[in-house]
Amino acid sequence: MTKDPTFTAFERLLTPSEMATSLGVSLSWLAKARLRGDGPLYIKIGRAVRYRESGIRDYLKARTRTSTSER
Repeated sequence: MTKDPTFTAFERLLTPSEMATSLGVSLSWLAKARLRGDGPLYIKIGRAVRYRESGIRDYLKARTRTSTSER
């Protein structure tokens, strides 16, 4: 079996509650961010919403600013 170099073991998927705690936001804020489309990327498995653990880092990195004048 050839191993795909881009493949890594499955990463942990976080529940909305775990993600909200990790980011320091409320579940309500997280749900509204999903609705607006400006929150962390998420995965739908049936009705369940899950977040990749790496999504915390990616979300925070995308929102890191050096100046208050940046959008």
